[in-house]
Amino acid sequence: MFMTPQEVADLTGYQKPSKQIAWLTAEKFGFVVGGDGHPKVLRDVVLSRLGAVKTSKKEPQLRLTG
Repeated sequence: MFMTPQEVADLTGYQKPSKQIAWLTAEKFGFVVGGDGHPKVLRDVVLSRLGAVKTSKKEPQLRLTG
């Protein structure tokens, strides 16, 4: 589902949410900002961007509606 806060920090190289958001935006990673001000990044978004091969295991899918 979502990456942990530590995983987002590891991905971006930043601890501060504002810096993480700036990095994610510059690198064109999709995310949403939670009520706590921290970016929420789907694990599948990162894995697909990094070239991971998706397994055939069916998992619940999150659908964001606008």
